[in-house]
Amino acid sequence: MTATHHTNDANRTEHETSAQNAMLSLTGDFQRPLTLTLEQLRDRGSVRADPFDLRCFTTNRFIRKVDSYRGVLLKDLIEVAGLRNDRPGDFKRTIFIAIAHDGYAVTFSWHELFNTPIGERVLVALDRGDTPLTIEEGAPLLFSAADILPAPRHVKRLAGIVARVVAP
Repeated sequence: MTATHHTNDANRTEHETSAQNAMLSLTGDFQRPLTLTLEQLRDRGSVRADPFDLRCFTTNRFIRKVDSYRGVLLKDLIEVAGLRNDRPGDFKRTIFIAIAHDGYAVTFSWHELFNTPIGERVLVALDRGDTPLTIEEGAPLLFSAADILPAPRHVKRLAGIVARVVAP
């Protein structure tokens, strides 16, 4: 019994260290690029998305049920990093590329996040149900609860958000 207890402590410590090393970077055309750990993300305000069925975008095949996610709104993180506006209206031409550790990437526009109800439902999830997501479960995870089919913008192991101002 004692050996198992020590193993659990070692696994917990390893997970905590791994979680502390997990980072989310906001880079590119931000005023104040930043990097946040999972713990720093957890310290921010949180919102909850309703449970949903994850379905394949191309076939609409049911993949699995997903419990509610809880995390921080993507637009709140973007506001902390600040949007550039070197020329009037630059911020309105900004696109955001969310990139996973494995290279998977999805996009959002400024208008989508800040000028439609979609922005109130795109979050960087840190918990599923009332349980913190582990790195092995995909933390941090980007999710757009406003999408008709959420699978294409369900990004596990989110590594970064890159902002790019598109030239007129």
